[in-house]
Amino acid sequence: MFDISKRVVIITGGYGVLGASMARCMARLGARIVIVGRREEKGLPLVEAMCAEGGEALFCKADVLDRPALEAVRDTVVEKWGRIDVLINAAGGNMPGATIPPDKNLFDLDVDAYRKVLDLNLVGTVIPTLVFGEQMARQSKGSVINISSMSSQQIITRVCGYSSSKAAIDNFTKWCAVDLAKKFGEGVRVNAIAPGFFITEQNRTLLTNPDGSYTDRAKDVVRNTPFGRMGDPEELNGAVVFYASDASRFITGTVLPIDGGFSIFSGV
Repeated sequence: MFDISKRVVIITGGYGVLGASMARCMARLGARIVIVGRREEKGLPLVEAMCAEGGEALFCKADVLDRPALEAVRDTVVEKWGRIDVLINAAGGNMPGATIPPDKNLFDLDVDAYRKVLDLNLVGTVIPTLVFGEQMARQSKGSVINISSMSSQQIITRVCGYSSSKAAIDNFTKWCAVDLAKKFGEGVRVNAIAPGFFITEQNRTLLTNPDGSYTDRAKDVVRNTPFGRMGDPEELNGAVVFYASDASRFITGTVLPIDGGFSIFSGV
């Protein structure tokens, strides 16, 4: 039921902390992994490490906003392995101008930076879904896994642009799930996971001090998480394997929180 061996898995941004954890986990389970991203110096060593452990993996250089480049990746993968079974849209991020620090307010928002964050997180999910999802539609089978966030479900201060883009991911996930099921059958599914708080390279300076201790913001997060801690990247992998496998074959359009209870706790 949970077997994903020989399944071809595309992971955009797959060399980030969370994406790399997913890639290594699925490679160990026998999946064929394709890491897609702009940075060869990060993608190639990850692929080499997975292959050295007996896995099958490939790095393809492409920007998630560059449709022709992604189409070239799709053609390369289909020529090599014949199909695409899973797409994990793990590329994304934030930037300072789209974030409102404590000494600023909404009217200080940099609209250009806000637009770039929307492009990276939302459009950078839409385009890969169109490109790789089209191959799944031809096969009448495939699973798209988007990456949402706790910031899409309730207001988390400061991260205005990121929150907007992830809220749009939730809606896009549900919209695609309906459209693909009705027009291409039940074999093509679209779901999302909504991670709680995990320390990554992008948020490390926001959540930790130079000595590794938690910042006041991180302490607030932990205080509002019933489990009383941050998440470990490996704790996302079970849900990803579930969505990638036939164990979830009657599930589409869902957004699954993986957050230690953060989304259900009022803080009191």
